[in-house]
Amino acid sequence: MPTYRGGRHEHGQNFLTDTRIQRQILEYVSRTDGPIIEVGPGDGALTLPMESLRRTITAIEVDSHLAAALRRRAGPQTTVLCQDVLTFHFPERRHVVVGNLPFHLTTAILRRLLHLRSWSTAVLLVQWEVARRRAGVGGATMMTAQWWPWYTFHLEGRVPARAFRPAPGVDGGILRIERRPSPLVAAADRGRYRAFVHGVFTGPGRDLEQILRRRGLSRAAVRAALGELGIARTALPREVSAEQWARLFGVAGSGRQHMS
Repeated sequence: MPTYRGGRHEHGQNFLTDTRIQRQILEYVSRTDGPIIEVGPGDGALTLPMESLRRTITAIEVDSHLAAALRRRAGPQTTVLCQDVLTFHFPERRHVVVGNLPFHLTTAILRRLLHLRSWSTAVLLVQWEVARRRAGVGGATMMTAQWWPWYTFHLEGRVPARAFRPAPGVDGGILRIERRPSPLVAAADRGRYRAFVHGVFTGPGRDLEQILRRRGLSRAAVRAALGELGIARTALPREVSAEQWARLFGVAGSGRQHMS
């Protein structure tokens, strides 16, 4: 089993020590195929078990001491690089991303990953509340809605703080992200779609009908669009599903003279 040392605060190091969680993550990764890029391997709590999958692993570790120690213990199929994941050049070929993300960098790393085009699945250990929000539990956030046409987000379980050493101040959660094989919105429309979602989430009005009307659509057009999509006029942006967002963009957003 991997060993751990005291985590460095500046790197947000909380090492996973619960073997049950390690096995759970390994099970999700085993359902994928292709090379693995691991973010923040630390002392190898996930790296070394993943070697049993007999796939190539590239582990990106910002701490030079941890990188050197893991390099000595890893098998020949694992390459350990001492780099910052926020500047790492991810491969263009299809791959899988796995990682126990530094909690203070979770959002920055997620944004970096979501802008990439080549990975198929990401299995990530993040803060519990971040995992819940990204998976749309209790309603979608703007960030989730902005990326839903290209990804699905799945909350796979809660990880208690005691599963880490040193224990963080909050629980973690396993977030699995899958790239959609057939996007709900064309890649060429990504920027315009994301701006549309941002405008709806941040626009004035107490519900979707008011928000869309204040963006230039007539009452009749708004009610026709929402009715066609099965969305209540009094719905809030967080209550709209992935498919409804894509179709709303196609109906309301395609009227570019109205939604510019």
